[in-house]
Amino acid sequence: MAVGKFGRVAIALSLMPLPLACSASDDGAAANNQTAAAGAPKVPARSPDGRGYLSQPLVTEIYTADPSAHVFDGKIYVYPSHDVETDIPNDDLGNQYAMHDYRVLRMDRVGAPVTIGPVALDVKDVPWASQQMWAPDAAFRNGTYYLFFPARDKSKDKNGLGAFKIGVATSDNPMGPFKAEPEPIKGSFSMDPAVFVDDDGAAYMYFGGIWGGQLQRWKDGKYDPNGSDTDLQQDDKPALSGQVVKLTGDLKQFAEKPRNAVILDEKGKPVLGGDHERRFFEASWTFKKDGKYYYTYSTGDTHFINYAVGTSPYGPFTYKGHILKPVQGWTTHHSIIQHDGKWWLFYADTQLSDKNHLRSVKVTELTFNPDGTIKTIDPFTK
Repeated sequence: MAVGKFGRVAIALSLMPLPLACSASDDGAAANNQTAAAGAPKVPARSPDGRGYLSQPLVTEIYTADPSAHVFDGKIYVYPSHDVETDIPNDDLGNQYAMHDYRVLRMDRVGAPVTIGPVALDVKDVPWASQQMWAPDAAFRNGTYYLFFPARDKSKDKNGLGAFKIGVATSDNPMGPFKAEPEPIKGSFSMDPAVFVDDDGAAYMYFGGIWGGQLQRWKDGKYDPNGSDTDLQQDDKPALSGQVVKLTGDLKQFAEKPRNAVILDEKGKPVLGGDHERRFFEASWTFKKDGKYYYTYSTGDTHFINYAVGTSPYGPFTYKGHILKPVQGWTTHHSIIQHDGKWWLFYADTQLSDKNHLRSVKVTELTFNPDGTIKTIDPFTK
């Protein structure tokens, strides 16, 4: 794992590890939250380099990553990617992340037993999609639950792979099953959709990711199937931005053209492409606290979760610091919610497998300083 240097704002947050929560797949059952299910992988107590883990996997029966957590009707629902075994080697396109369906996790509160739902949506049931059901998100409006998801379409680029588009599926149950719309959202591209609903009810989608997420192939507003596999490789110019767009009232289409969610440095200038500890890579997530919009994201190859703050859901957002230091494993993707009077960070690592493509969702408390800045979390203990 390539790890960047820690920023000067990093402050370790000391928390007791949460209990390991294991579960049953049907709605009415949950196993003892201290005991691994039969056939589940053994949970290592220490990382390969000897460090302890701040928190433990929420479930061990399946591999899960990219957790999008929400509170619906007082309960916590987590919409993760569902990692699967594959012999595809690691590459910059993310081919090793071969996920093809979604399973939803549910718990009454953090630390309670976790229920794993049945298959909520499979790529074979999405008419326009070909493969790779990557990080999803969810929303609720007017009695309907919405599942937003990226997948490759059936086109072919220079690598023989489809272009990423974003789809939407609906259900009357937060755990599914969900029925996908027959076409992707018009004008959508790239990956990692995350939907934020503001106080006035307006809904915004944040999305995008470089490298395998293909955002760099849209730099001129039109998809280039022969474009770069990584980024623009222009270190002295503004970094590529994640995208933000207002959704229509039914949450099924874009209400406007997507625009850049620009991240500024302390001097008010856009963060540069060569600033890998601060620039956007993937995994947008936005929340609001005390009238401020917190735009959070992953730095990818330096493995941080960062945050920037703005006064509008569109940004620009001023960089503030790291939320989470590098975990075990290459990817870092997260979500943040408020529940039971506390703020919680959901993330994932490779504690169970020590393989980049087989991850496990975790959760730990998020703490704010009086000025609204976030205390940096170290995912390891001594």
